[in-house]
Amino acid sequence: GLLSEFHQDAKSFGWKFQSEQEPFLDWGELVDAISNHIRSLNFGYTVQLREKNVAYLNKLGKILDSHTIELVPIADSDSDDDSMSSRSTITAENIVVAVGGRPNNLECLGGELAISSDDIFWKKEDPGKVLVIGASYVALECAGFLHAFKRDVTVMARSILLRGFDQDMANKIGKNMEAHGTKFIHGRVPTKLEKTNDDRIRVEWDGGYDIFDTVLTAIGRRPDTQHLGLDNAGVEVSQRTGKIVTNELEQTNIPSIYAIGDVQEGHLELTPVAIKSGKLLAKRLFSDETTLMDYANVCTTIFTPLEYGCCGLSEEDAVSKFGEDSVEVYHSYFTPLEWTIPENRNFNECYCKVIVNKSDNDLVVGFHIMSPNAGEITQGFGIGMKLGMKFQDISNLVGIHPTIAEELTLLTVTKRSGESALKTGC
Repeated sequence: GLLSEFHQDAKSFGWKFQSEQEPFLDWGELVDAISNHIRSLNFGYTVQLREKNVAYLNKLGKILDSHTIELVPIADSDSDDDSMSSRSTITAENIVVAVGGRPNNLECLGGELAISSDDIFWKKEDPGKVLVIGASYVALECAGFLHAFKRDVTVMARSILLRGFDQDMANKIGKNMEAHGTKFIHGRVPTKLEKTNDDRIRVEWDGGYDIFDTVLTAIGRRPDTQHLGLDNAGVEVSQRTGKIVTNELEQTNIPSIYAIGDVQEGHLELTPVAIKSGKLLAKRLFSDETTLMDYANVCTTIFTPLEYGCCGLSEEDAVSKFGEDSVEVYHSYFTPLEWTIPENRNFNECYCKVIVNKSDNDLVVGFHIMSPNAGEITQGFGIGMKLGMKFQDISNLVGIHPTIAEELTLLTVTKRSGESALKTGC
């Protein structure tokens, strides 16, 4: 029944189904559907601001001092005209900076020929054969969905995949993508991009070259702080990253200026984190609330073809923090029930592990799963992580059969034991 529903839903995203033929994606229809959705979201946000009596000013802001912002009309922001006639100022008791970040540019000859991950769904032409440059979760997500769209995709990774994430899981994600047809070029960076006579892009790197229709970069983001005028107010920023340094109150070294989201130094670059910290900041500023943002045990998911959800510490960080003798890892490979019939599915391709601190009554310090719907599963177990879940709590939980999440309640094999973690039955 679900497969039939997915078949119908897919048509709204540009998928075409013809008798006796492989389904194919109409890129133009997909882009139009996504663009219309984004426009509807932006319109909805505008309406909500108006309903809450929030004045929305479509202008660029520059901090003049700890309580004053200069407003520059968008049309004038790139102009060399020094005229101040179209500019104005506003004052406020508190200023909150939430400008996020912008994609890093590709720094090589011809780098301007590449697009960023922000641009892919504004591209009207079919992306065709794609080179994705980067090893971040954004890079792998883009490579994953483009390959699922039946495009020829290659990932060029300078170093390890998913830096900052559990490397056992990161390597499994990479191997899974490669096994299903995504190509990887490891340990290389592009040295030159140039247009070909047929309007494609020739990419050169140390030891090789190839020609692509689209080159997409996902090589990190930089904070959008360069033109904010932070120095006018004396706001402290990281010399290394350019991000704004804040305390546990999201407050900068200037008491009236706060920062939230990706622009903050040392915090997770995740939209839900920015939203939650913003809500808590608003409550602290305008009510008697005192709750601080808790940046520990934040759930996240990488939406690669086989999703990877995690919460808490990586295996490497757990060992570093508690010592190898104190860390136990329960793990299992398994196969979702719906994968047992299709011939194109491999058995035991999914994987989960729970990392516990034996010295603290088997406190669960890390949760990792690579499977369909990993995000939904991780979100559910995340509340347990927040509440100090022990491994015995997971073992005592009665699973819902036959779900993927049930696999976590059945974990018994540890890495330390050396026993096989392959699942042989239901």
